Amino acid sequence: MTISLLHRHPLEDYIVGFSAEPNPHHLAVLRRPVVFSVLAHAGHEADIDGALFEMADISARSSGPAEWLVVSEGIAPESLSRDLAALGSHRASFLDQSEGRVVLRISGPHVRKILAKVAGLDLHPDSFDIGTAAATLCCHVPANLARTGEDVFEITVMRSYAGTVFEEMIEMGREFALTTGFAD
Repeated sequence: MTISLLHRHPLEDYIVGFSAEPNPHHLAVLRRPVVFSVLAHAGHEADIDGALFEMADISARSSGPAEWLVVSEGIAPESLSRDLAALGSHRASFLDQSEGRVVLRISGPHVRKILAKVAGLDLHPDSFDIGTAAATLCCHVPANLARTGEDVFEITVMRSYAGTVFEEMIEMGREFALTTGFAD
């Protein structure tokens, strides 16, 4: 007997039927991002850091000492797993977190004002450059917050907290007419 599993995004019910054409302030939910957790072994932190930032089609985001979240929208999990295995099992360990994490992309000219309501970080461009990431609390939930563009940030949270963070972000963005939808 063949078993067919249907992937259902945890925010499907929050968005379907409610999405709209994006306003300047928009919260996009990435449908199927590939997310790996990478931990460098003692003595190899700098090597792994350099290797991750040289890999193509991924975003390596610091999530703690010698630990990164590697996020990609264009690489298959199997391919990224092979690339990470090539770093050497004596230098780093990695784990596929794709099914356990949700990535929200928020953008707009006042995105920092929205995020200031939910995250206790200094997000000024002089302090939080493009490519910077930090482990923080977002909406009272452990999250990884990364700046990916001029006025673009991505929030990575555990799947079970995605609804809470999504609803709180909508509420905090209401004054800026924040729209939502799945990323294209």
